[in-house]
Amino acid sequence: MLQVARLAPSLLHEAATNVVAFLHDQLNEDGGAKDRAGKSDLYYTAFLLDALIAMRAELPSERVQTYLRGFGDGDDLDLVHRACLVRCWTALGQGWPSETFLARALENVEAHRSVDGGYASEIGAQNGTLYSAFLALGAYQDLGRTLPDPEPLVRCVEALRSKDGGYADIPGLTLGTTPTTAAAAALLTQLGQRVPDGVGEFLLAQAHPKGGFLALPGAPIPDLLSTATALHALATLEVSFEPVRERTLDFIDTLWTGRGFCGHWDDDEVDCEYAFYALLALGQLSL
Repeated sequence: MLQVARLAPSLLHEAATNVVAFLHDQLNEDGGAKDRAGKSDLYYTAFLLDALIAMRAELPSERVQTYLRGFGDGDDLDLVHRACLVRCWTALGQGWPSETFLARALENVEAHRSVDGGYASEIGAQNGTLYSAFLALGAYQDLGRTLPDPEPLVRCVEALRSKDGGYADIPGLTLGTTPTTAAAAALLTQLGQRVPDGVGEFLLAQAHPKGGFLALPGAPIPDLLSTATALHALATLEVSFEPVRERTLDFIDTLWTGRGFCGHWDDDEVDCEYAFYALLALGQLSL
């Protein structure tokens, strides 16, 4: 994803300077990135660093390191923030903060294995979710390790196929969602598995007539998260989105405020998470 997001400046042109300025403005004095309430959060910090890397901008490494060290090895964090802590240290590229960090991070992530062989936000859960599996695989990759025993995870992913050809986070649902379907395509591909027929068609069917992609069939408006993840998955699956390229570019333009990007048409807030999703989407559309 990050490699593709690096291509976004070719479409941003003069707006690139504003994007970088906005990203630097999202950093609090303690070294963490602002959430939508203005408080520092590891989740937003990971997106901030990746967005700055995509823009080839200078990283505020010293300030961010100070913030990250406050979390130690991440023992008190949930899966989302554990994965984000790993991602942040990886993005800074200056090694792990302690001799115990790598081993503890691996133990903490693996503790989220669900009974069915996937990964879940809750330790000891019966069923895994695609979002948790995506986080776990990303953490293993950032830590430079191979995800252990992938076969049960593949079976878990297969069980999450929805009746409409997409994927959901709960087995047996009728409707899949765009982000979970995109996550399934990414997971299966990275685990060396064949993505079932129809997944690309499901994703492409979520394209809105006025641009962007819907989160699920019948959703009222498109959103930037669904758009970025759909484009990335379609590119991975080598399914052409050329017929919707121009109107998707127009959709992203409608979310640009002159500083950052909103998440959808009814959203009037900007943050570094949606800045990164905009860069990912623009990077895919530039190819």
